[in-house]
Amino acid sequence: MMTTLLTALMTGFVLTQIANVATTVYLHRALAHRAVTVSTPLAVIFRVTIWLLTGIRPRQWAAVHRKHHAFTDEEADPHSPAQLGWVRVQMTNVHLYRRVARDDEQVTRYARDLPPTRLDRLLLDHALVGLSLAALCLVAVLGWWGGFIAFGTHVVLYLSLSAAVNAVAHTFGTRPYENSATNVRWLAFLTCGEGFHNNHHAAPTSARFALDRSQVDFGWWVIGVARRFGHATVRHDQPVFVNPPVGASS
Repeated sequence: MMTTLLTALMTGFVLTQIANVATTVYLHRALAHRAVTVSTPLAVIFRVTIWLLTGIRPRQWAAVHRKHHAFTDEEADPHSPAQLGWVRVQMTNVHLYRRVARDDEQVTRYARDLPPTRLDRLLLDHALVGLSLAALCLVAVLGWWGGFIAFGTHVVLYLSLSAAVNAVAHTFGTRPYENSATNVRWLAFLTCGEGFHNNHHAAPTSARFALDRSQVDFGWWVIGVARRFGHATVRHDQPVFVNPPVGASS
C-alpha cells in the first residue's frame, strides 16, 4: 500500500513537471511571446501534452498572458496581486484566468495570430476529453486508487504552481530589474524557470529566463536540446531588455 501511494505521488509530480515544460516552452515562450519557434512535430507533441495534462486551449492561455503584460499590475491585469491581494490570486487563479479566457472578444484581440486549427476544433479544444483520457490511462496502469491519487496530485500541484507564478512571483522575492514582478528561486525550480518572473518581465522576448549564472532554468535547457536537434529556433541569443537593472537609471 505504501509503495503504491509513493508511486502514485511520484507519478503525479512527474506529470506536473511534464506539463510545466509544455507550459513554459510552448504556451509561454513560443506562443505568447514568440521568443522561440518550435518545429511542427514538436509543436504537436506539446499541444497533445497540454490537452491531456491541462485541458488548456493554447490561444486562450496566450491571450490571458499577453493581456497581463499589457496591463501588468494595473486594474485591467487579469490576475494582479497588487490589485487583488496575493492570497486571492493564489486561491482563485483558475477563476481569474477563465474570466478572460472565456471572453471571445478578448481572446480574438490578444491572440489574433493564433486562430483555431482543424485539429483544435475536432479534438484539442475539448478539454474534458483529454483530461479524461489521461485519467483513464493512469487508472489502467496504477489501478483505481493509484490513478486517482496520481491524477489528483498532478492537478493540485499544477494549478497551485501556476497560481504561484501570478501571486507569489509578483509579491515576494527579489527585484533585480525595475518592474513589479519578482524572482523566486524555489518556485523557478518547481516550474521549469517560471519563477524568474522579474527577469522575464525585464526581457519578455527572451527565451531564457535565467539571466544569472547562479539561476537554473530547466525550460531553457529543454529549448537548448530541441535547438541542437533542429527542432527550435531562438529569437534572441542575448536578452533584449525593456526594464533596466535596479539603480541603473540613477
